[in-house]
Formats: sequence, C-alpha cells, structure tokens
Amino acid sequence: MNLKSLAKDTALYGLVSIVGRFLNYLLVPVHTYKIAAESGGYGIVSNLYAYTALFLALLTFGMETTLFRFANKPDTDDKMVYSNALRMVGGVGLAFLAVVFLLLNPISGAMGYGAHPEYVGMFALITAQDAFQAVMFSRLRQQRRPMRFVALKFAFIIPSILLNLFIFLLMDKIPALQGIFQYFNYGVGLIFVANLLCTTVVSLLFIPEIKGIAYGFDKGLAKEMLRYSWPLLLLGLVGVLNQVSDKILLPYLMPGEEGLVQLGIYGACVKIAMIMALLTQAFRYAYEPIVFADNKDKNSPATLADGTKYFIIFTLLAFLAVMIYMPLLQHFVGGGYREGLGVIPIVMMAEIFMGVYFNLSFWYKLTDQNWWGAIISAIGVAVMVAINVIFVPKIGYWACAWGGFAGYGVPMLISYFLGQKKYPIPYDLKAIGKFVLIAGAVFAIYWFWLHKLPAWLQMAVGTLLLGAYTLAAWREIKSTKAI
Repeated sequence: MNLKSLAKDTALYGLVSIVGRFLNYLLVPVHTYKIAAESGGYGIVSNLYAYTALFLALLTFGMETTLFRFANKPDTDDKMVYSNALRMVGGVGLAFLAVVFLLLNPISGAMGYGAHPEYVGMFALITAQDAFQAVMFSRLRQQRRPMRFVALKFAFIIPSILLNLFIFLLMDKIPALQGIFQYFNYGVGLIFVANLLCTTVVSLLFIPEIKGIAYGFDKGLAKEMLRYSWPLLLLGLVGVLNQVSDKILLPYLMPGEEGLVQLGIYGACVKIAMIMALLTQAFRYAYEPIVFADNKDKNSPATLADGTKYFIIFTLLAFLAVMIYMPLLQHFVGGGYREGLGVIPIVMMAEIFMGVYFNLSFWYKLTDQNWWGAIISAIGVAVMVAINVIFVPKIGYWACAWGGFAGYGVPMLISYFLGQKKYPIPYDLKAIGKFVLIAGAVFAIYWFWLHKLPAWLQMAVGTLLLGAYTLAAWREIKSTKAI
C-alpha cells in the first residue's frame, strides 16, 4: 500500500471530518480556566454532550450511510432518496422534540437538572437540528461539494468560538449582563445557548438543501432504506455507548455535586487524550475507501495487515509524544482539573485499542457478516458498563478510564482471534510486537524516572527517546517500501 497516498487522504478527509472536535479543543482551555473544578460546572457540560452524542445516533438511525448506499444505485432516483431521508429523519426529530417538551420537567428532574430544565430543552433542540443537518451534510458529500460543506461547518465554528470568548472573558465584566451570567451557573448554561444559536444559524443557511423535501416521498423506497439502516443504527448506537456511557453513568453512580466534580475533572483531562481519537478518525476516513477499493484485489489481506501495522506504529508515537510533552500539554486545562492527568495514558491506550479494533473489523465487513460487529461491540459496552457500575462508587473517574481500557481491549482481542478464523490476515506480529516493546520501554523510562525530573530536562531527554522511536519507525517503513 502507498503510505504517501494514505497520508494525503488522511489530511484531506480528516481536516473536514474532525473540525467539530477541533472546536472543543479550542474551547477547553477557556472553559476549564474559567469554570472552577469544584463547582461541577464542567461536569454538566461533559454529561449533556454525552447525551447529545447518544441521541444523535438514535435520531439519524444510520440514514447518512443509507443515503450514500441508495443514492449511488443506478436504478434509483437520488433526489427521491434524499427527500425520503430528510423526511424520515425530520419526522423522528419532531416527534423527539414533542416528547421532550411535553415531559420536560420530569425528564430534567430524572437527569439531575430540575433546577435548569432549559438546559435539557436546549439540548433537545440542538440534537434534533444536528440530526437533520447530518443528512444534508451527507448530501453535500455525495454531490462532492466540499467547499459548501466546509463553509457551513465554519459557519458554526467561528461564531461559536467568538460567543464563548465573549461569555467567559467579557460578559461578567458588563454590569447589565452579570445577572444572566450568574443565573446560568456562571456561564455554564450559556455554552448551550451559544451552541443552540450557532446550530440554528447553520440550519437557516441550509434552506436551499432543505427544499429537497419537495422531491416527494416513496413509501416502497423508504421501507427498503429502513431495512438497510436498522443494523447501522444498532452498530452506531453500540459504538456511541462505548464512547459516552461512562459520562452518562458517573453522575448516577456518584450522586450529588461530587459526581459532577469528578466528571468535570475526568472530562477535561480526557480532552488531552482525545488527540488519539482525532488521529483515529482521520485515519479511518482515508483508510476505509482504500480497503474496499482493494477488496477485488488478491492483495487485500496484505493491505489490511500493513494498515494495522502502520496505525499501531504511528499511534504509539503520538502516545509517547503526549506523555513526554505533558509538562506543556497540562496547561491545556485549568489547574483545578490537573489532579486527573494520571488517567491520560489509560484513556489514550483505550483509544489505540479502539483504532486497532476498527482495523480488525474489516474481516466481517468484507465477508458481509456485519452482525458480528454488533455482537462484539455489545460485549465491549457490557464490560465497560460493568466496570463503571462496580468501581465508580469506590474509585470515581479512575473506573471510567479503566472501563474504557477494558471496553475496547476486550472487543479488540475477540475480533482478532475470531477474524483469524473467519478471514485470515497475515498481520506482521513480529514488527508490531517490536514497536509495542519499544514504546513500552520508553513509557517505563518516562513513568519511573523522567517525570520526576525538572520539566525542561524531562522533555529534553524525552525528545531524544522519541527521536530513537521515530528512527526505528522510519526504518521499518522504508524496509517495507511503503513510501
């Protein structure tokens, strides 16, 4: 496989696909320096955004991928496919909003936001709009209109950043606005207000695409689309639960303000570890088309093996870089949140496991046995939830970190051993093992010695070790003629 081509596609698709997460990165320092850790305010942010991710998967119910599948069929009217998708997702979204607002107070009370039901109401509006927009963004990708896609993404990002800067840097200094600032948990609730305003602006800018509803509705086609989408809903739901179940469960398992404080610390430190998630997502957007394109080629198993090896090599490099430069990266979050920095290596390894599991998952995709994906992922969710339920009341957010570690590690191992029976792939275990050992040795040196040194010396020695790992990686790549 051509690593240069893979890197180019990673940069192209990754830049666009991770732009929403990049927004969160830009705002984390603003939020964590201005929202006191002991207030639990950032725990509210982490908790509600976790609910949003979960319900977004439910409200889109796999219709983004379904649109791609049916719009590209030669005997299908792509306009009708698009109109069907818009109408179905829009209808489900309206029903969701009706239920939430009819039962707003009891739902808010059950979630722990009885004093601020408007938070839940705003998130319902945000999630319903995001689901509707997801179909229209997919339509832009299907039509290969990247400029409008990017423009609309930035139509959310730029105003959102500016509003958050205004809220946390200026608003409390304006006497006429101080009362509003204090009512919304000293700016916490205003994060949601800003999100809702920016999401609504993007919905208005989508008016030309919304007109696609006028193409009509084909009941027969809709049934076919729903038959195709429900397994995708199951897979997507399980995948999202793996990512957010800990942030949803922690306040219930550790009730009261302490639970939100713990969740805030954990949620802030996880943002540093999410560098790995960004790399994984970018790699996925580039790698998946290459694999399916090579499916007809007898060398496809070799492509899968190479991709997995390079993924592990590069993500271990990123893991070591984050650890070595932690004296700088720790300033990404406010001082009150830094007691949770110890979870970062655990969470980053969990993200590596998730990425490896994604690479290993192609065996059931290429053999049309996607139901295995649902079973394996569901086992991962069960492991994660069990660890959280048992250990969060005892060790707090540390249980969330270890739950993710096991929740991705177990599916990774199951997928590997099962995949080697169903669709054998010649993974270069010798090379992978070598780099795991090298990375483990560098991390051990950091953990037991380096991090006790002054920051400048820690990073200086660490840079030399990182250089040695990079040189070994470069030699491995050159020896396999990947570039």
